[in-house]
Amino acid sequence: MKKKLLLSLWFTFLLLSIGYLFWQNEFQYSLPTPIPKNYHAIAMGSKIELGPCCAFDNKPIFIHFYNPECPCSRFNVPHVSDLIKKYGDQVNFKIVVLNKQKSFTIDEIQEKFGAEIPVYFDEAIAKKCGVFSTPQAVLLDQSHNLYYRGNYNKTRYCTDTKSNYAQMAIDSLLNQKEKPSFNALALKAYGCSLPKCTK
Repeated sequence: MKKKLLLSLWFTFLLLSIGYLFWQNEFQYSLPTPIPKNYHAIAMGSKIELGPCCAFDNKPIFIHFYNPECPCSRFNVPHVSDLIKKYGDQVNFKIVVLNKQKSFTIDEIQEKFGAEIPVYFDEAIAKKCGVFSTPQAVLLDQSHNLYYRGNYNKTRYCTDTKSNYAQMAIDSLLNQKEKPSFNALALKAYGCSLPKCTK
């Protein structure tokens, strides 16, 4: 009787541990990121004043909001690197690192993406763009109007080519096509919450 009780307790503990690990590493990141209480929404089409970090040169600006400690951010690094390689001569790419727990250098971040692009550590840029989670993509047109703010893909690993939302936004802006109609999966924030960039 004692053996059965110990065995059932052990299995219960094991199942709870597996459930907790699944929550920590998978399920919580499939839920939308809660909107912060003091969140100030920035409407699409709004003029974004980013200051000296984004000088005018008649190119669209693509800002990748990134937290090296966020699993969702880590998963899409190869996809963002590919976007930089593909569109780097037509679009000004920038990375904004959002992490209050740990310090990173510009070189470390550039090495992760395999690109020498500007890197900033300024949370105010996220606020100006209406970003409250990582990873998030922001695309500004040539006049610095908010063209797209949202997710990269409906899958964490950016493997579904039919839902490459950020790439679709870049393509439509560069080709001056009609702006794609994005669904909630594209525009609702998923990932790690600010300010600590944890879920």
